[in-house]
Amino acid sequence: MSAVEFVDAGKHDGGVMVGDVQHGGHYVGQATDPHISDYHGFLNPHDTTAISFWIVSIAMVASTVFFLMEAQRVTKHWKTSLHVGALVTLVAGVHYFYMREFWITVHASPIVYRYIDWSITVPLQMIEFYLILEAASRSAGTKLGGGMFWRLMVGTVIMLAFGYLGEIQAINPWAGFVAGMLGWFYILFEIFQGEASKVNADSAPEAVQKSFANMRFIVSVGWSIYPLGYFFGYLMGAVNEAPLNVVYNLADFLNKICFCLAVWACAVEESDAN
Repeated sequence: MSAVEFVDAGKHDGGVMVGDVQHGGHYVGQATDPHISDYHGFLNPHDTTAISFWIVSIAMVASTVFFLMEAQRVTKHWKTSLHVGALVTLVAGVHYFYMREFWITVHASPIVYRYIDWSITVPLQMIEFYLILEAASRSAGTKLGGGMFWRLMVGTVIMLAFGYLGEIQAINPWAGFVAGMLGWFYILFEIFQGEASKVNADSAPEAVQKSFANMRFIVSVGWSIYPLGYFFGYLMGAVNEAPLNVVYNLADFLNKICFCLAVWACAVEESDAN
């Protein structure tokens, strides 16, 4: 008997010859034609986009477990922040399972699922911002106004609503892009020049300042990937859907998980110090 041979070579799967493989007389699995085209909903090893959906979905679930577990070791006023972070990654993880299936089945951008995900997770991230600033305000013995929270929410709603309406062509795509950018710029103004930046600069402990700086970097630099994708991929048609979705997936991986990790790092540092 040769080192590798087919046993029961008469079996077929979808028109492609399949045989049980033996190595040294021991069964090791199935051998398939390398040109198989139908994976029946499973991952195609040559579909990088589908693989990226899978990796991000699992990473989101793992992050959710991590944040929930870590919430047990931080002081009481940080638990809510980590629980919100766990919600961000949990919601994203559920949507990524559906986005992965949509891509594998339809092989098109899961626009609806992405915007539903963003419509939940982005406001939650703005809540994280507010909780960080509330911690800074609490350290200084002052009370943070609720108006800032609603300003962040307004900017978020404008950014997402007009971006979605533009992508599904419910309104002029360029008008949706411009209006969505204005919503994003409104958020950036608030965290760089508005009340949010002043609270952090004037009263935040060092751990909160580092966390705020990291979160602000993600919202400004990390989030820029999305309008760039809208512009070059959708408006200009210069980027194919496959690489564009890989970039979006990596952006979500960094912008959601790293955003929440910034909060976690601050919570652990402050809790350990106390």
